Amino acid sequence: MSEEIERREFLKRGWMAGAGLIGVAGAWTTWDILQPGETAGFGGEVRTIPAEAVPDADVVSVPAARAYLTKIDGEVVAISETCPHLGCRVPWCAKSGQFECPCHGSVFNRKGEAREGPTPRAMSLYPVEIVDGLVIVNTGAPVEGEPIGTAETIDEPVKGPSCEEGSH
Repeated sequence: MSEEIERREFLKRGWMAGAGLIGVAGAWTTWDILQPGETAGFGGEVRTIPAEAVPDADVVSVPAARAYLTKIDGEVVAISETCPHLGCRVPWCAKSGQFECPCHGSVFNRKGEAREGPTPRAMSLYPVEIVDGLVIVNTGAPVEGEPIGTAETIDEPVKGPSCEEGSH
């Protein structure tokens, strides 16, 4: 009735079962890894500061979003900190009241619109949403800025001397 399994056959079946389990576990793990996860941080939605903390006539840096926040006509705007020319980080110059690229001299107003320099266009903007009083910046969906030469939509003259003066 019962057939005895030889040692060799028993080990063969054991190895086959073990290899099958490893294959199933590998496929399961690979499937989990390939599934898109919820994006948090840069490249997705970044929770920042309360909307009332965003300045009207200045900018605030948000390193997690690689962006600056400001208010234009009472509306919160998120501006990418990347220069459209060659990708340098563009700092805000409080003395002059404008963004000044230290790499090649491009200059942008408080809204990120191009004023001068080799940049081909304005700085990119990120979509913004206010949720429970906090500013949420969607860094996964940048909106390219207008080409250089497009009229500025905010009328803010230069406040003072450049932060980059003499460094080029």
